[in-house]
Amino acid sequence: MARLRDVVFDCRRPAALARFWASALGGYAVAPYDEAELRRLRAMGVDDPEDDPSVLVEPTDGHGLRLFFTLVPEPKVAKNRVHLDIRCADPDSDAEVERLVGLGATVLARPADGHVVLADPEGNEFCLLR
Repeated sequence: MARLRDVVFDCRRPAALARFWASALGGYAVAPYDEAELRRLRAMGVDDPEDDPSVLVEPTDGHGLRLFFTLVPEPKVAKNRVHLDIRCADPDSDAEVERLVGLGATVLARPADGHVVLADPEGNEFCLLR
């Protein structure tokens, strides 16, 4: 039986978008660059991890979905066909919205049911649920 392992975001700036999502989600961090990973990047002609074409964000406890941010040449041009729903434990979701906006998100809508539709710094829609 198949199981979901990773969510992959096509993007223009993988390192920056990875940092946004690692900060946005509790218990996630950008995967560290050890010497083997730096050698792999140099072999591809990449001297700076900021230019890494595929950046991994992983759960800090080793359990859960991983997020990959992969460089693509074209910009996002339409609404996502799939989006993430994230949940916030804080009953004051306005504070969480402001935190996400401070990280670079944009508020797109506040439907009457109480969730908030946002976009990450590259325009990928996601919902914040209470």
